[in-house]
Amino acid sequence: MASKPKLGQNFLNDPQAAERIAASLGDLSGRTVIEIGPGAGAITGALVARAAHVLAVELDSGLAAYLRTQFPPGRVTVVEQDVLNFDFATALAEYAPTSAAGHGLLVFGNLPYGITSQILLKLAASHASVERAVLMVQREVADRIAAQPGSRDYGLLSVTVQMYGAAEKLFTLPPSAFSPPPDVFSTIFRWRFAPRFTELGLDEASFLPFVRKAFAQKRKTLMNNLRAAGISAADAASALARAQIDPHARAEALPIEALAALWRGLQTTASTEQAAAGQ
Repeated sequence: MASKPKLGQNFLNDPQAAERIAASLGDLSGRTVIEIGPGAGAITGALVARAAHVLAVELDSGLAAYLRTQFPPGRVTVVEQDVLNFDFATALAEYAPTSAAGHGLLVFGNLPYGITSQILLKLAASHASVERAVLMVQREVADRIAAQPGSRDYGLLSVTVQMYGAAEKLFTLPPSAFSPPPDVFSTIFRWRFAPRFTELGLDEASFLPFVRKAFAQKRKTLMNNLRAAGISAADAASALARAQIDPHARAEALPIEALAALWRGLQTTASTEQAAAGQ
């Protein structure tokens, strides 16, 4: 099958890599796997040999038609759709077999470089329906996803992904493993969904926007980024003190737990001010 560069299509041509990727999802017996962007089906074949059912979500109508000729409909359901519009909750209800009751969906995706972040956010928003995912992304993106505090790669993407569960890099493939070869190396990582918001006493809807503000300019201190976000110097200083964070620290040096403590400190400061204003 000819690829379409505008869709970010680079087809895997390494059978051993396909087997290794499928194995990275773990035991697939009796399970339903969602494959994002199956392309010409190189990895679909390895998945269908292990899983009860594969739901292949493919945007390209030509590839979707091709896939339907390559795999039995009872084992592979091809959904011609943009994955950003795909409903994981509905898929879990309709396609997860009875033997997998109590488990979420398993996901594999060779993510198009241009919309990698959007797909990651889509999966995060669908965390209630997904147990784990094995994803292929540009190597530099995987480095940022799995980065730890204090490293140059640690930032908003690291915190966002890791707030929804642990992410670990597995292995990297060279451009020669694909046709046509991309200009970059591709890394496969595994993401186990276990959101940390409740554990850390956070509100999901407001914590992530706060993290975005904290990392707004990596060269600036956390205090300066908070002030640039409209938080007064006094409130920022009070929250930093409550969280026992050095006011000269940068966000990239703080683990998720410290960022959570700072968010809680800001909420406490705001509540105290509101109570005082109401007296």
